[in-house]
Amino acid sequence: MAKHSSAARKTDAAAPPTGATRRRAAQAAALDRLIHERIRLGIVSALAVSDSLTFNELKALLKTSDGNLSVHARKLEEAQYVACTKSFAGRVPQTAYRLTAAGRRALERYLDHMEALIHATRER
Repeated sequence: MAKHSSAARKTDAAAPPTGATRRRAAQAAALDRLIHERIRLGIVSALAVSDSLTFNELKALLKTSDGNLSVHARKLEEAQYVACTKSFAGRVPQTAYRLTAAGRRALERYLDHMEALIHATRER
């Protein structure tokens, strides 16, 4: 274990957080756990830059299994973050997803929280 001189310890000590830093840290701590999971974040992010994506497009993009994608998409649908449309292309069923207004707001809040976390970390 490396020893630090007393001068090094004094410079390593963080200054007490300011009010703005505490607010940003509190915001960062309130991450939306529903979106924070990797596959669900991938779904919401992909839909944020596309009008809609089919189940198979999302599956290929996220490199996940049918069952895994289905479970995560259903959770987002239950939260009303995504809307699901089922149709047929000929005789083949197709499921398409799009991001709802609530989902877009949730993603914006999530990104704001992540930015606050980054700022709070860098200020230390």
